[in-house]
Amino acid sequence: MKLTAVDTGLWLRITEHVVAHGGNLIRPWFAQLDPIAMEHGLLEIQAPGETERQYLQQHAMRLFTDAAQAATGRLVGVCFLAEDNSQKPPASDADKASPGQTGFEDTPPINGDYTFESLVAGPCNRLAHAACLAVCESPGRTYNPLFIHGDVGLGKTHLLHALCHALAHRGDGFRYCMLSCETFVNHFIGAVERGDLHNFRYRYRHADVLVIDDVQFLAGREQTQEEFFHTFNALYQTQKQIVLSCDRSPAEIPHLEDRLVSRFSWGLVARVDKPAYETRVAIIRKKAKLRNLALPEDVICRIAGAIDSNPRELEGALAKVAMLAKVYDRPIDMAICIEAFGAEEAPQQPEITVERILDAVTGRFNVRLADLQSKKRTKSIVYPRQVCMYLARSLTRHSLEEIGGYFGGRDHTTVLHANRTIQNLRDNDGQVNALLEHMTRELQRSL
Repeated sequence: MKLTAVDTGLWLRITEHVVAHGGNLIRPWFAQLDPIAMEHGLLEIQAPGETERQYLQQHAMRLFTDAAQAATGRLVGVCFLAEDNSQKPPASDADKASPGQTGFEDTPPINGDYTFESLVAGPCNRLAHAACLAVCESPGRTYNPLFIHGDVGLGKTHLLHALCHALAHRGDGFRYCMLSCETFVNHFIGAVERGDLHNFRYRYRHADVLVIDDVQFLAGREQTQEEFFHTFNALYQTQKQIVLSCDRSPAEIPHLEDRLVSRFSWGLVARVDKPAYETRVAIIRKKAKLRNLALPEDVICRIAGAIDSNPRELEGALAKVAMLAKVYDRPIDMAICIEAFGAEEAPQQPEITVERILDAVTGRFNVRLADLQSKKRTKSIVYPRQVCMYLARSLTRHSLEEIGGYFGGRDHTTVLHANRTIQNLRDNDGQVNALLEHMTRELQRSL
């Protein structure tokens, strides 16, 4: 039984509840969900495909059940169905790659949406993006290993899938193996239990490119670390490419053997930071274009201003707007955007800027701005420069690369080193700690 016109209002209330409470669970294809029937206390919702149905069943059942019960005021159950012609989703370009290109039958398919073409490169991820492109051109010879790290949702997995997608289309039979570190751990445990370590080792040590996501899961697993150490050595010595991602740098992974920390740092360690406003605008435009969504410029700017965390949150925000627009049967406009995110917040208090920090440091240490931005490495210049970088990292939302740009175009590793140096001094020297606290208070008072 199809929902009646009256029931369409019920679906609207359910959708509004999902948008308000869904958070990271919301996906772009939620806009394609259709209510099929509401009978005997059971709401049937049709998903665009079997993959989507499984996602809803596993991750969003409570979300839609709570929404249905809140909208009706009664105990209501929810079930999800897939379209008859969508039991098997269309194969993406990545899935169509011939088995000879991967060499492993049970390697999970790469996401066809995660390509270099769909990725927005900006100051926050430019180094990691360029490194992945270089690895695709010359696997095993450039940046080996490649270690990409950054907070959750910043696009590390997108980069790994894009790299594998490019390798799959090289046409020269390169065998890549991409998996999560948790899967690697589970495969190892299973191989030990079955007494099948030979096949386990053959699988991972004969790949041309080994890509492992979320390598922090090695922490505290001594036997798996031992096995991974030998796998790493076998691949590296035969010039096979190793690509790893993590939520922190190698030295910051707890309970990881020193020999692995050292090896993870042999090649290139590239950090991915939060996207700046301009990059967020570019990401929204790209995502909207990929989904054929017409977004007015003021809506793009509103979303970019409201969501300043990571690309994953931006995609979820875009999905909210698209879902509401479909339910209201209206084009996306500012009214729908306000419905999704609330009214524009009151103007924020002025923020501490790098320029303010530079003024405070040059005055406190009696140095010239030109000297801080120069290549001079005398102690009288290096120390205040590092203090500047530390305060900029602590008191502003700029990425490491953006901060380095204020100091003669220095790279993110220089800023990270300065941050660690000053933090160590602060932890062990009361005078340094008092100085930094005083400067922080003065900067906050100056707003």
